[in-house]
Amino acid sequence: MSLTRELVRIIRAKPVNPGDLDCAAFIVVDTLACALGALKTEPARMLSAVAPPSRGDTARRAFYLGGLAHILEMDDLHRDSVVHPGSVVIPAAWAIAEERDLGGRAFLKAVLAGYEACCRVGMAVGKAHYRVWHNTSTCGPFGSAMAAAELIGLTEQQAVWALGNAGTQSSGLWEFLGAGAMSKHLHTARAAESGVLAALLAREGFTGPDTILEGEKGFFVGLCPDPVPSTVTAAPDRPWELTRTSIKPWPCCRHTHPAIDAAIELHGKLAGVAIERAHVGVYQAALDVCDRPEPRDPYSAKFSLQHTVAVALADGRVVQESFDAAARERMIVERSKVSLARSATVESAYPAGWGVELEVIAADGRKLSASRSEAKGDPENQLTLEELKSKAELMLVEGGMKADEAAIFTASIFSLVDDRPVRDLRLFGDRP
Repeated sequence: MSLTRELVRIIRAKPVNPGDLDCAAFIVVDTLACALGALKTEPARMLSAVAPPSRGDTARRAFYLGGLAHILEMDDLHRDSVVHPGSVVIPAAWAIAEERDLGGRAFLKAVLAGYEACCRVGMAVGKAHYRVWHNTSTCGPFGSAMAAAELIGLTEQQAVWALGNAGTQSSGLWEFLGAGAMSKHLHTARAAESGVLAALLAREGFTGPDTILEGEKGFFVGLCPDPVPSTVTAAPDRPWELTRTSIKPWPCCRHTHPAIDAAIELHGKLAGVAIERAHVGVYQAALDVCDRPEPRDPYSAKFSLQHTVAVALADGRVVQESFDAAARERMIVERSKVSLARSATVESAYPAGWGVELEVIAADGRKLSASRSEAKGDPENQLTLEELKSKAELMLVEGGMKADEAAIFTASIFSLVDDRPVRDLRLFGDRP
């Protein structure tokens, strides 16, 4: 039996309890707030100009929403797979559920299924894949295809075809990061769209390869130097992968978050005293992506451990304004005090644990240290319901909603567990 067929069977056999639906709604609140909170940004304008969410074009709507959801760098992250599943799976599921006028429960169950597919594939790609390929973009189409398959009622064979054609569309390279380019938004947009297209084609009988993952010319051979194929189907009875997903409290690359968390702790202990130097011990993937001592634009600053640690130590917080030109200029000297190195201890726990070891020498001679085995927002250190609502409503207001509208919208998403029709929320604002 192929891995994709076994994966479909595992997903469809998993029971869904009310707590799972509640977790899914929690995640959906976060993802949609990330998307709508980005509406006033320049990348959002570009997406709308070239690919407006036209009524009746489900794949295009998934593309648009998927692109929006990743702009602010505030969307969720599944640690073991290093995938941002929300910005791919939820746009695809939303576009289909809205177009077909489906209820909230079917939508949330499809979201659970989509997360399961892309996260399980992501956990199997191996560490080396991430050095060149963006896991969210390469593994995401499997998730959007699986979510779409559930909502349009594909048979097992059709779902396998959909996953096969999702995999053959996998793409997304890290090369954009060195130039601070906008490609990462395209990664999630295309991953959401690709899965929808694959599922809709499968419904028409458009075939795809069963062995897209393990085949001799398949995904693992082509994109993964050190894959672990058995991970795709391992431990089928464990909790849904969505429940093991982290939510971001800070608007920057998740690899910087453990260090930010530790730096904010030390900011309080510094009590206004400047630092002489700081040393950050991290895992190799964080160095590969976030060793950027001189960020020249907001996006590269969001991927700079030097900048985020300097800001967190100096200000005790990290917000969108922490990456603008004024903040980057203000942190030039402070960034130069921050050194990075691979920590064998931290590396050994990755990717199950995204940790950090931070040491700071203060100007008054004190030596301070803090470490993390996880970050704020991880399953072991979750945001509270109130913290999530606060984050979501702040982003919605930044995207153009009034405060009372943002509160109502957030509450309406939670009502999806009561099977409220998805179309009622009028996300695109074009419903009669």
